[in-house]
Amino acid sequence: MDDSEDTNVAAAMGFSGFGKKARTFDLEAMFEQTRRTAVERSKKALEERERGEEHATSKGADLKAGASSSGPRRGEASSSDSEDGSDDELIGPPAPSHISEDDMIGPPAPSSLKDSDDEEEEDDDGDDDNPVKRIPDSHEITLQHGSKTVSALGLDPSGARLVTGGFDYDVRFWDFAGMDASLQAFRSLQPCECHQIKSLQYSNTGDVILVVASNSQAKVLDRDGFPVMECVKGDQYIVDMANTKGHTAMLNGGCWHPKIKEEFLTCSNDGTVRIWDVNNEKKHKNVFKPRSAQGKRVIPTCCTYSRDGKLIAAGCQDGTIQIWDRNMNVHTKFHCRQAHVPGTDTSCVTFSYSGVTLATRGGDDTLKTWDIRNFKKPLHTASGLSNIFPVSDCCFSPDDKLLVTGTSVKKGGGSGKLIFFSMVDFQKAYEIQVTDASVVRCLWHPKLNQIMVGTGNGLVKVYYDPVKSQRGAKLCVVKTKRKERQAETLTQDYIITPHALPMFREPRQRSTRKQLEKDRLDPLKSHKPEPPVAGPGRGGRVGTHGGTLSSFIVKNIALDKTDDSNPREAILRHAKEAEENPYWVAPAYSKTQPNAVFAEVDSEEDEPDNEPEWKKRKI
Repeated sequence: MDDSEDTNVAAAMGFSGFGKKARTFDLEAMFEQTRRTAVERSKKALEERERGEEHATSKGADLKAGASSSGPRRGEASSSDSEDGSDDELIGPPAPSHISEDDMIGPPAPSSLKDSDDEEEEDDDGDDDNPVKRIPDSHEITLQHGSKTVSALGLDPSGARLVTGGFDYDVRFWDFAGMDASLQAFRSLQPCECHQIKSLQYSNTGDVILVVASNSQAKVLDRDGFPVMECVKGDQYIVDMANTKGHTAMLNGGCWHPKIKEEFLTCSNDGTVRIWDVNNEKKHKNVFKPRSAQGKRVIPTCCTYSRDGKLIAAGCQDGTIQIWDRNMNVHTKFHCRQAHVPGTDTSCVTFSYSGVTLATRGGDDTLKTWDIRNFKKPLHTASGLSNIFPVSDCCFSPDDKLLVTGTSVKKGGGSGKLIFFSMVDFQKAYEIQVTDASVVRCLWHPKLNQIMVGTGNGLVKVYYDPVKSQRGAKLCVVKTKRKERQAETLTQDYIITPHALPMFREPRQRSTRKQLEKDRLDPLKSHKPEPPVAGPGRGGRVGTHGGTLSSFIVKNIALDKTDDSNPREAILRHAKEAEENPYWVAPAYSKTQPNAVFAEVDSEEDEPDNEPEWKKRKI
């Protein structure tokens, strides 16, 4: 009955296979089978390893005894192994690297593939033995920063953008993916106005840039060069620099924390090393004060974090190198008093990728490496490396097998070089002649495997290898130069409408010159100034005589030549006209106005002569 009902429902609803049960899997049985197979493979691998060790031991004993016929042969062992391996089917993850090819299931790999793999392994072994072969210097490109020294270089962690700064106060942004073969920067700005740029570095996330110039306030910019924060300036009249909120003298260097993206470090001529937080620009987080053997203040000329961010190292002007624990700012954790010659500026302090070795570039023309576990004396020292810039630096190769630095030269004194030292014996392993100027900055990016070099003549050299390097300069050299856009001029198009009505038809222009002449005669189009007013002024404008109100008054009032000697006669001159044609006052008093009485004086003879002179009326 159930089967018939299912059939009827399936026929009515149009389903096929209605009522069939789904396929089920026994997962526990499958997991148990996989576990057994893995255990068997592990046992088999262990037996193979023991068999190989016994084979190597027996072979060594036979060689010593002079007998080479004892011990199992390779063919027999491989055949037995292949017979054992052909019994079980391997299920699960791929076989470990120590299992031989005979234990693997499937068709054998092509011989050509095996040969190529062997060759690559041999090449890798050769490169491991000789780190010089890993230097990417087969090709180079040149970026024109300016005409003055390039004193700062910075690459973001991904290697997509390069930022350069120099003594010309400019900071330029370069985008390798957006540049073509013309190699032009996409942005240039002066974030610190008239201060030389000393250090530029991207944060560990690559979203902001630390700008350290020769002023006392470090700045943080975003990827596009817009300001994010600016450190506060301290009070220069306070003696104890730990009580000020910021630096009070010129900055010498700075860097980001390798683990904390909001924290960075700066050092200054005020004798302090300060830790800052991007989110708090009003005050520093912590202050470190380097001291000499006598307890006096010492100026730090460079500073850096260790690779794990737990240590802070500073090279000082008295030749010492002082290292603090990041969380303890009073006493140094490591201290070397005679690292470099006193009075010379240590221009760079940097940690290796392993975090154990420290390299310092001194102003005494030396390059030294130190083991922080034994900080009393240097591991290696290289001398004769001229250094005339306070920002000359050094860097480690990504595999910590080479140490790179540049040399300085005076103008016309030869070419600056980029020198590579081997970390094994600290001998000069390789050198590159860069240009006819000093090599100031060098940067070896671990992801791109490219070397950036800043020189004293405003150039930035990028060294790369098409095979060993990745992205970076390889992206822009393959692009062709963009054609220059012609200057676009706006012209007024003339529309010819021959069938339009006369009232809408525009007059056809015969010549441009004639139209320009007509426009010149038009006072509105040519902006012709208004001519001076002739005669008396009108419309609020003053007449021709003079251009000011004072000149108008002088002309019409002060210099009026009609001067009557007798003011009474001048007034009575208009009496007859006022009496005959009253206009102003007389009509209002026509009924009440009395007759005017004036003293009549006919002549001077009627006046009495016996009056004194002072009683006579003055006219």
